[in-house]
Amino acid sequence: MSVQTIKDDFELLDEWEDRYRYVIELGRQLAPLDPAEKSDANKVRGCASQVWLVVDPADESGEARFRFRGESDAHIVQGLIAILKAIYDDHEPNEVLTTDAVEIFRDLGLSDHLTPQRSNGLKSMIERIRTEAQAMAAG
Repeated sequence: MSVQTIKDDFELLDEWEDRYRYVIELGRQLAPLDPAEKSDANKVRGCASQVWLVVDPADESGEARFRFRGESDAHIVQGLIAILKAIYDDHEPNEVLTTDAVEIFRDLGLSDHLTPQRSNGLKSMIERIRTEAQAMAAG
């Protein structure tokens, strides 16, 4: 799913309760991580809920595309991971580094409707994604 599709769908939903349900539904569409991937190394620090992000290695061709998977024990956060995948997944690492996800969440209106804890967790997830993309870009 693209970020534009998410933006368009958000515009069709007038009530924030409906938008939250939509975010939760986006999260439900994500494949779960393998239990072994829910390791300390993959855990995102700074989130109130449990969050794990796994960056997949480059494919057989060696093409440097940033691909990741994630999971959370909180439904809303799982939906935020789905939105982050729409923003960043399958992009070149340098593109990940120049994309402002915080601005996209602001455009969606989500920044104003997340608790401070969720906002901090979101920033931690974005920081982790950027760190991983930076390492990938560096080779």
